[in-house]
Order: sequence, then structure tokens, then C-alpha cells
Amino acid sequence: MKSVSNYIGILFLFLGIMSCKNEEKKTTTKKEARPNIIYVYVDQMSANMMSNAGNTYLKTPALDYIADNGIRFTRAYTTNPVCSPARVSLMTGHFPSYFEDDKGNEVRENRGSMKIPTVTDEVKHTTIASYLKKANYDLYFGGKEHLPESLTPAALGFNKFSDDERGELVNKAADIIEEKHKNPYFMVVSLINPHDICYMALREKATSKNDAILLKRAKVELATLDEAMKIPESVSKEEFYASYCPPLPKNYEPQIDEPRAVKRLINNRPFRKNAREHFTENDWKHHRYAYHRLTEVVDKEVQVLLEAIKNSGQEENTLIIFSSDHGDMSASHRMEHKSTLYEESANIPFMAMWKGHIPKGQINDMDLVSNGLDLLPTLCDYANIEGVSDTRGKSLRPLFEGEEIAWRETLGVESEIGKMVVDKNGLKYIRYDVDGIEEQLLNLKKDPFETTHFTNDGNFKEDLERLRKIYHTEWFQ
Repeated sequence: MKSVSNYIGILFLFLGIMSCKNEEKKTTTKKEARPNIIYVYVDQMSANMMSNAGNTYLKTPALDYIADNGIRFTRAYTTNPVCSPARVSLMTGHFPSYFEDDKGNEVRENRGSMKIPTVTDEVKHTTIASYLKKANYDLYFGGKEHLPESLTPAALGFNKFSDDERGELVNKAADIIEEKHKNPYFMVVSLINPHDICYMALREKATSKNDAILLKRAKVELATLDEAMKIPESVSKEEFYASYCPPLPKNYEPQIDEPRAVKRLINNRPFRKNAREHFTENDWKHHRYAYHRLTEVVDKEVQVLLEAIKNSGQEENTLIIFSSDHGDMSASHRMEHKSTLYEESANIPFMAMWKGHIPKGQINDMDLVSNGLDLLPTLCDYANIEGVSDTRGKSLRPLFEGEEIAWRETLGVESEIGKMVVDKNGLKYIRYDVDGIEEQLLNLKKDPFETTHFTNDGNFKEDLERLRKIYHTEWFQ
């Protein structure tokens, strides 16, 4: 009996060891599963410009599909709400102000971003491209770049497969997706729209030589905008503005005690000033209508990519991430364009889908995400390689996969007119610095449309002091 008991004990021990090994194998297999990764990066799209975000004035079935089958973050921010600086962050994982332009100034706007001299070896070895090449990923980039020479896709080792930013781009991307691939791949599909909305105000008051050059080159952009602005047939203008256009936003009027820095931003470009001072309510409604139609254009382009992924048979082996470089003011505070720290400009869409790995239908409305800082460590995590650029960047993989983890309490955002810290409770501390120092404390819970500020409200004195300290010690020393 004793020998039988010993035998049974040994058997259970063996089975226990094998069970542990199988569990370890399962965990390892899950960790080592390296998906193809497609990052769809659009231009000038605010976070609320999707029907899955509750916007009833447009239809975005392709984007809804990603949200329904994955996770959507409502509190995602760009590192800087203008094109080129945001794209520098995409490639490097750094704030744009980490770099200096050719005059030694920190990079905070388009001109400076395009004039970044040759980057250091440290930067070259810590870009998204550098890490993913080490992980044996094939790299593809198509579409809009707007990057300095030292950080272009070609300079970093991407296969640049298309210079187009529209339909041709997604068709070429679809061809690559449907190919057989020996290695996993990372593909950036950089689409231009809904950026064409920029030309509505610009062509009304193009006063500079540079503006004239932009318009002369913008034949496709203007044609696309005109199509988006078309009033439907058999619809009168009265009916169009009353029933077809999105209404004016709740924050249509300028903010109470609007900062000098914001006024300066508007007045520095005549077309912006003209829009604020001379656009009628119907002009602004038409602007919003066209903006929504241009967003539907980009949704149709995303649909081409989704169909290609399904046709390739690789949908369950492909991580799709969707985001934007910045938003558009879209008549809020009587403004169009970007570059402000208001939500319309700085708060951007951010979604991810990987069937079988990311639980579907998640909406994360609490955690603060930076698409510029967090993308690099996230991609590296999925590629099974440790990637660090700015140490404040965090892998989003645990959030994607529904894990409960401690997350950042605050997040920094830059712009050409100032910088800000957002906290998880909806407070925003902004320090404007282009026309003297101006401080503001905004409260998205009490005033979600940022119609006023709470800087001098005694009830928020401690919050103001806390965020001021965090601004200087954690984000912008």
C-alpha cells in the first residue's frame, strides 16, 4: 500500500509539473504572438468626429467597426496640436520640444519642426523604426510625412510605398496587406483628411505669398473640399442650414477672459482673423457640414484597409491602431484650424483592435493617453522588445487588454502658444507664454465646453497650486 501511495503521489506531482509547464507555455505563447501592426494616422480629426462617439451628424461605419471590436479612449491627447510637431513625436516618442530648430529654439510649431537639424545617435537608435527593425519587423510607410529630413520614413528605414495621401494610398496599402509576409510588419497609413477643411477659410483671405503658393498647389484639396461643401440637390439653402448642417457648438462664442495668447494666434494669420470676424453663422455651419463630410471620406478609405485585412485572412493576427495628429476647432470659440489647447484641437481619437486579444466594445473614459509618447512603448510591447524613448511614455497594452493597473494621474501637452497639464479629474492647468505669462485653470467637469476658467476661484486654489507644481516638476521643467 505504501508503494502504491508513493506512486500516486509521484503521479500527481508529475501532473502538477506538466500543468504548470503547459500554463507557462500558454502564457509564453500569448506573449510571443507578434501581430502585424497597422497604424492609421489621419490629419485634423477631433475626438468627437465619429458616430461611435455619439456624433449623429456623420456616419463612420469603418471607425465604428474598430471601436466595436476593440477599445476607444475618450481622453487621448496629442503631444502638440499641429501637424509636423505631432508627427515628430510619432516617430521618436519624444515631445517636440525635446528638439531644437536650426536657430536653437525648442520646437513647438511647424516651421521649427521642419528645421530640426540632424538628430543625435541616441534618437536614431530609439525611434519606432529602430526598435521594430531590431524585432525583425518589416516597415512600411505611405502617405503624408511633414517631417524634417533626418526623421523622414526613408531616413529611418521604412519602405515608402506611396506618396499619395488618399485613395491611391489605401489601395496600395491594401495590396501589401494581402501579400504573403515572411516576417510580421508594421505599416503606417498616413491619410490627409479631414485636413482639406483648412482651405475653406484660407481661400477667403490668402494674403501672404506662402498662402498663395499653398492654394496654387491645392487643386485636389480644393476639389475635395468643394465636393464636401455641396448642398444636396433639391434642398434649399434655408432647409440646408436649418436641417442638414450640424448646429453651432455650445461654445461658439470666445471664452470669457480669452487669453491674449489665443487672440495673438488668431491675429497672426489674416484668414483666421477674417473667419472669426466675418464668417456668418451660416458660414460656420457650412464649415462644420464640410468637416463632417470630409471625415466620412476618410472613413471610406479606412474601410478599404479593413476589407484588405479580412481578405488576407490575417484579421486575428493584426493589431490596428487608429488616431489623429490633432483636431479642428470647427467653429468653437469662433475659430477654425488647430494649434490651441482647447479640447477640439488637442483631444484626439485613439482606438485599437486585435480580435481575440483586445476585448471588444471597451470605452475607456478615465485614463490619459498620449499618442505621441505612448505609441512607441506600446508597439514595442507587442513586438516583444523593450522600447524606451521618453521615460514618461507607457505601454497601453495592459489597458488595451482590460487589465486593471495603476495609470498616470496627469499628462502634459505642448503648443506654439503655451503648454498644459491635464489631470484625470478633468482639470487643465495652462501656462500661455507668447504674450507674457498667462495662467488658466479649466474644469472639464464643471464646464466641459471651456466657456470660462476657474483660475481665480478660491474653491480651486489648492488644485491650481498642485497642478502648477506638477507642471514644473514632472512635465516641463
